[in-house]
Amino acid sequence: MEKLLEIEELVTSFSTKKGMVDAVRSVNLQVRKGKTLVILGESGSGKSVMLKSILRLTPQGSRLSGEIRFKGENLLQYSAKAMEQIRGNRIAMIFQDALSALDPLYRVGSQLKETIMAHQKVSKREAMDRVVELFRKVGIPSPQERIRSFPHEMSGGMRQRAVIAMALGCNPELLLADEPTTALDVTIQAQILRLFKDLQAEFGMSIVLVTHDIGVAAEMADDIAVMYAGKIVEYGRAEEVLAKPSHPYTAGLIAATPQSKMKGRLTTIPGQPPLIANMPSGCAFAQRCSSAEERCGESQPEFVRTGASQHAACCLLNKQERIAQ
Repeated sequence: MEKLLEIEELVTSFSTKKGMVDAVRSVNLQVRKGKTLVILGESGSGKSVMLKSILRLTPQGSRLSGEIRFKGENLLQYSAKAMEQIRGNRIAMIFQDALSALDPLYRVGSQLKETIMAHQKVSKREAMDRVVELFRKVGIPSPQERIRSFPHEMSGGMRQRAVIAMALGCNPELLLADEPTTALDVTIQAQILRLFKDLQAEFGMSIVLVTHDIGVAAEMADDIAVMYAGKIVEYGRAEEVLAKPSHPYTAGLIAATPQSKMKGRLTTIPGQPPLIANMPSGCAFAQRCSSAEERCGESQPEFVRTGASQHAACCLLNKQERIAQ
């Protein structure tokens, strides 16, 4: 399967009072053409920073190193002007908060029209016709009327659809979606996820979907990457990772997911993730891991193969029966 995006040893650092700290730490990932990669992890694990790093949208003063190869070309070597032709055109992003992603002072249709005209040689009329078509495609009712709406005049679900339409305006090859169903009710969430599947089947685009919801991952993912404290701790085909997790953090996330026939209280992962400015010398998850041993806190675990497509970074990989419980 052809690889559309390859990330190698990506490090994203931010300047703080304590010096430069790494929010994304030596990440290696691949996104297959026409497939969906889901990135799982708690809030603060570095998922959103990694997506913004791909498009080089991190704040001024941040530092990126490693390689981000899109169709074989390293985006970190592109000029600022060249990246403008990539963003919103060949690679599009759906940000976490649809309301803040839309300018409250402009009609939604006008904002989408400007995006299309920035990358395609079309007239204003042709661009607006495209906006109406996109609104219809993403399921916004009465698109001819809704293109004149301001963001505050739309419901949360409708704004989310408008942001998706904006991302799809130029038929991107890669769609980055940062928790696109957060704060939506389950009915709207199901509609949005179904929409992603339909659009992917129609356009053949690849999707990188960030979420903390195991249910969303199970429904959408071809591949899964589990992120913790800025690092990928497990990676592989979705069916392998979900059926037999190799890392205790992945197992903990799955165990903490509500089940329809469950009895008693949910299993939880104790404690909090470490601060990025004060990372431990050993495994970042060791202090929260019930199976941790002394060696876990002394050195960084290596990333090793644990299945046909599955890889994980854990000192306890020779004790799979304990991890999977």
